[in-house]
Amino acid sequence: MNTADQNFAALGLNLPPAPKPLGVYKPCLIDGKYLYVSGHGTVQDDGSLIIGRIGEALSPEEGKLAARQVGLAILATITANLGTLNKVKRVIKVLGMVNCKPDFEKHPFIINGCSELFAKVWGDENGIGVRSAVGMGSLPDNIPVEIEALFELF
Repeated sequence: MNTADQNFAALGLNLPPAPKPLGVYKPCLIDGKYLYVSGHGTVQDDGSLIIGRIGEALSPEEGKLAARQVGLAILATITANLGTLNKVKRVIKVLGMVNCKPDFEKHPFIINGCSELFAKVWGDENGIGVRSAVGMGSLPDNIPVEIEALFELF
């Protein structure tokens, strides 16, 4: 059985730089055996953001990739603060917010980009938690996706 770090390495993906807070909040907070991760955006490897509203500037497929990028930013924050993904026992909850047109209805499809990444890192048993996927009229800097998450630690 592979560790989370080994599973991530096998994906051949890069972690972007862990985002720095742009307001008065912490990127993550440990409370006992729980790791709360603040809302993250679409930080890319070069530190820039994926920008655009789904259903206008971005297709649903591009939105799903943007959600995966948010998942990578969350993994970067975990790694920067804990030193490893192996300290995470399981995903408990994911809240995915989608910047989209009012008539867009495929929010869960978009957030699957992040959820599928977490399932590959921690496996189906521990990488899939409860989830909400909702549409928003706008998100900061016009990013297409913002995601916050709660994890259980070993």
